[in-house]
Amino acid sequence: MNQYDYIVIGGGSAGSAVAGRLAVDGTRQVCLVEAGGRNNNMLVKTPGFMPFLLKNSNYRYETVPQKGLNGRIGYQPRGKGLGGSSAINAMVYIRGNRWDYDNWAAMGCDGWAYDDVLPYFKKAEANERGADDYHGAGGPLFVSDQTAANATSQAFVDAAAQLQLPHNADFNGERQEGFGIYQVTQRKGERWSAARAFVEPIRNAPNFDIRTKTQVQRLIIDGGRVTGVAVLTGGWGGKHEILTARRGVILSAGAFNSPQILMLSGIGPAEHLKEHGIGVKLDKPAVGSELQDHIDYVSGWETESKVPIGDSLEGTTRMAKAIIEHRRKRTGIMTTPYAEAGGFWKVMPDAPAPDVQWHFVPAVLEDHGREKVKGHGFSLHACVLRPESRGSLRLNSSDPADAPRIDPNFLDDDRDVAVLREGVRLSHRIVDGPALAEFKPTDRHPIDLADDAQLDELIRNRADTVYHPVGTCRMGADDKSVVDTKLKARGVEGLWIADASIMPKIVSGNTNAPTIMIGERCADFILEAERTQ
Repeated sequence: MNQYDYIVIGGGSAGSAVAGRLAVDGTRQVCLVEAGGRNNNMLVKTPGFMPFLLKNSNYRYETVPQKGLNGRIGYQPRGKGLGGSSAINAMVYIRGNRWDYDNWAAMGCDGWAYDDVLPYFKKAEANERGADDYHGAGGPLFVSDQTAANATSQAFVDAAAQLQLPHNADFNGERQEGFGIYQVTQRKGERWSAARAFVEPIRNAPNFDIRTKTQVQRLIIDGGRVTGVAVLTGGWGGKHEILTARRGVILSAGAFNSPQILMLSGIGPAEHLKEHGIGVKLDKPAVGSELQDHIDYVSGWETESKVPIGDSLEGTTRMAKAIIEHRRKRTGIMTTPYAEAGGFWKVMPDAPAPDVQWHFVPAVLEDHGREKVKGHGFSLHACVLRPESRGSLRLNSSDPADAPRIDPNFLDDDRDVAVLREGVRLSHRIVDGPALAEFKPTDRHPIDLADDAQLDELIRNRADTVYHPVGTCRMGADDKSVVDTKLKARGVEGLWIADASIMPKIVSGNTNAPTIMIGERCADFILEAERTQ
């Protein structure tokens, strides 16, 4: 069957939510189109195997050379397959700050204030702590406390407290400020991706067609309306098909691939499309613009202690035993999300909300974990939560199989450098405290932290993304925005966009939970539109 009521492009965090919610009652024919595979294997399901997902279920994109990073090419991993990036991420469950959503509303995005979005976070959530004013317990997305956090992770939280930085047991509750152990999207020791939450429970429903390993070539636009999707199944040399949507198409391919698909379909900056020989259906300069991402610096320490995760005979033996334990019981250190602890704090006094987030990892990370490091140690990420720098997403060619041209324009704005500088300094103040001293840490990149020039150079030589791109199909009340506040595309009919690309401003925290919330909202907007037709 090639005709459906709705076609959802992308089985990632938002796409899984949209497709699952539209299909669950059985009254609509829904097709979910995903370029990757099913991701239904133990490599994905076992949290501790996350580093190995760098080579699997991952687009492994790269940026253009970044002027603000001394000309370095950045790494941009993106999930490929059902679950999208929720199938390869660190599973940290963070929604952002109340201020973020209230600011969206102040920018003209009516209906997106914190009190508007909170019910959707709760609707999606099954928090093992139970329901309260801020949390849900009956949703499909399982959220759990960690049961086997490394001793260094708790020591990090204790070290923060020794600096009078408060403990926070719930970053998604009444306040975000403070430090603690993160909750994670896991259930009984396994990763709980958006696909496991929304798609897998109904994957055999007769009204739900899940097409994996199917790459979208372009949208079919007829008379100003999106009527379907051109796809290629089976990779190069595969079968070309046209899938038809009676009611509409939902584009949920992510902050990189959603604008890419729009541009391949003739929707985007006209001159750029003409450069690649693409006929212009709709001149929309905002498509692919306003790329925002959390720039992140990772400080690292080697330890004499072998308590942290590490590459040694003792560490390897411990991990081998942990794999066996996890296979048998779904317990132990293979449940680690690696980013076990962290926190939120203001380093600039005039910030309206915490402006830096920390992720503590009980292992040494270099180059996104791609560089092998001998021995044991720990790492501490500090990322700028509301960067001022803006980048762009453009086509490299008119071939849908080519990676897009990604330019985050990191650290273009000196205000981002100033925030990150203070975030790194606070990282070192925390680690220098007595709680972590027993592990005997040694700084892997020692400099004079009081010297702005030295610190700035170190940051530009080592900083990169913390994997949160947004904004390339921004939502707004103005005609220049790509989607309206009901996530309907402006300038064409029959198209909604639902993923992190619609965020008008990046949220202050990890973007997975907000992206799922966006998918939940899109499904409700579509159902609301059905009722009023």
